[in-house]
Amino acid sequence: MLIDTHCHLDFPAFDLDRNQVIQRALEAEIVYFIDIGATLESSAACCELAKMHTQVYASVGVHPHDADTFDGKALVKLRQLASGKKVVAIGETGLDYYRNLSSPINQKQAFTKQIELAKDLKLPLVIHCRQAENDLLQILKSALPLRTVVHCFSGDQSFLKECLDCGFFISYTCNITYKKAQNLREMVKLTPLDRLMLETDAPYLSPEGFRGKRNEPFQIELLAHEISRIKGVSFAEIAEQTTQNAKGFFKLP
Repeated sequence: MLIDTHCHLDFPAFDLDRNQVIQRALEAEIVYFIDIGATLESSAACCELAKMHTQVYASVGVHPHDADTFDGKALVKLRQLASGKKVVAIGETGLDYYRNLSSPINQKQAFTKQIELAKDLKLPLVIHCRQAENDLLQILKSALPLRTVVHCFSGDQSFLKECLDCGFFISYTCNITYKKAQNLREMVKLTPLDRLMLETDAPYLSPEGFRGKRNEPFQIELLAHEISRIKGVSFAEIAEQTTQNAKGFFKLP
């Protein structure tokens, strides 16, 4: 059994065959999906999808790309969404200085407000970080303790150590299968198995051999096999430990 801890099933890429995508994953023994909100609209869609499917849970948040639109009204709406029965986290939120689609000041403000919301509601955080490690860690450390996962980890060994020292979980995607991703595979080696979770980030980041095509949750099995190979332990052990990690982190049944 596996859990896809970060996917975007509500995105338009799945509009034509969403139910079939979920069914394919269930047949591959993916037992739960965490559908991750990126805007208020997609967060609401995540909540609706979670109502419709037993195996789907929702995380609600505003991505740093959309931080320029995050105001008091947005925070009120996000709090309302977060009170939903199957909402298990706040996010994805964080900082992205690579694309800088919102100003760094607004990104920090939106991030801080969502951290406060997560702490208030006793929910974990799903973190996005791209080329903003120093600012991100400064903000997170000032709010510790926090139940946090850094999704689609792309940092270096120093950032990894800082995250682990803070007690954070680390989530890897299918991009670790890419031919030029040896640095990420080294980070997988250094990540303790009891702090590691799996995600597809579908519809993005299809594994090697499927690049350029839509990613789907069922392909998390390929990710689990790659981590099994990298860490030199059985697929069964990877599946058991990462599933246990995800269930504990998101408080799944």
